[in-house]
Amino acid sequence: MAGNSLLETETIQCNVNAKDSGFKKRLGLIATGIVGGSLVALYAVAGPFVAPALRKVCLPYVPATTAQVENVLKVLQARSGSLVDIGSGDGRIVIAAAKKGFRAVGFELNPWLVWYSRYRAWRAGVHHSTSFHISDLWKVSFNQYSNVVIFGVPQMMDQLEGKLQKELQSTAKVVACRFPFPTWAPDGTAGEGIDTVWVYDAESFKTERGTHQGHIATPPQPLGNGDTTTSY
Repeated sequence: MAGNSLLETETIQCNVNAKDSGFKKRLGLIATGIVGGSLVALYAVAGPFVAPALRKVCLPYVPATTAQVENVLKVLQARSGSLVDIGSGDGRIVIAAAKKGFRAVGFELNPWLVWYSRYRAWRAGVHHSTSFHISDLWKVSFNQYSNVVIFGVPQMMDQLEGKLQKELQSTAKVVACRFPFPTWAPDGTAGEGIDTVWVYDAESFKTERGTHQGHIATPPQPLGNGDTTTSY
């Protein structure tokens, strides 16, 4: 009888150990699932914010400082009409401009930021005078805007310079933040350090472009002594 009792005790103990082991495995699988799911969710939320910074030529999401926003509004204080922010991020420039009476538009490649910008504009009560679009800046024409704001990066400013020079009306004004355009001469600046903004009148850089093209197209002119001269 004692042997049977011992055998029954060992059997019960084995069953308990097996159940305990199974519970630990299930608990481990649940914990792994939670961690894995959390990482996937984190990537889904953070990925779109980080991904644009990994492109070859991009506008990485770096929020404008309060001073930068103030400097943009300062150099545009005598202006009115439409304003476009190229790479509008979380919409703070567009929203601030709308509060000053501009019809403000933002173009942003990151859909998460566009949706967030629309929400912020709604919270600020300026959603009727703002709009945000998910779009690649190279596929948009800016010829309808009288004021252009750009938070660019050095590797794209040369290309953007050519695009704006071609598309903008001569009455437009361009404000570059963080980095100036490579060949345009600014008509003014505001702020200092990372908060500096450079202001460009389209009439100036479009005239400069036409002058350069005129020089290139001018053929050699004969002089009285038979020599020739070429304009550069």
